[in-house]
Amino acid sequence: MKVTKRKKLEAKGWKVGSAGDFLNLSPEEVSYVELKLALSTSLKERRTKEKLSQVEVAKIVKTSQSRVAKMEAGDPSVSIDLLIKSLLALGASPKDLAKAIS
Repeated sequence: MKVTKRKKLEAKGWKVGSAGDFLNLSPEEVSYVELKLALSTSLKERRTKEKLSQVEVAKIVKTSQSRVAKMEAGDPSVSIDLLIKSLLALGASPKDLAKAIS
């Protein structure tokens, strides 16, 4: 958020904070959410870079297209395990995974 916008909101009585503040998450929980989102983003970027559809990824990973969509959207029902397995199935190396979450 731009500093000017933040100052205007605060001047009008709004409290500006992070999602972690709003949801009262611990630092560990915030890190966990950020980790899942980084893996989700990496999956979508890898899929689009390889010019694969969600249906094609679903066939490779042996799941449904809707599950791939949930993985890419960072749905809470998707495990980190599934995200990592999917990235590896699409050719990501451990180094690629480390880069995605750093």
